[in-house]
Amino acid sequence: MKQSAGAVRPGPTAAFLALFMAGAIFQARAMRHSDMGPVYVAVLGLEAALALAFGVLLLGERLSAARVVAAILIVAGVALLRRP
Repeated sequence: MKQSAGAVRPGPTAAFLALFMAGAIFQARAMRHSDMGPVYVAVLGLEAALALAFGVLLLGERLSAARVVAAILIVAGVALLRRP
């Protein structure tokens, strides 16, 4: 979204829309096999972790200790939700 400049640059906008649609399809497929609550949170957690990784690797954003801890907490929370 950041690179699309408010959806006015065609290439980044197309990439953003493709990734958004892929995420929605992934979530819909995952919800066929499990409860909505944990799957919804798991997909959001995965999207958050990927957004952090993309921001650092592709956009040169800063990775602080607080951001690393936050990502670990998100992943840990998703793992706890997946436990029976």
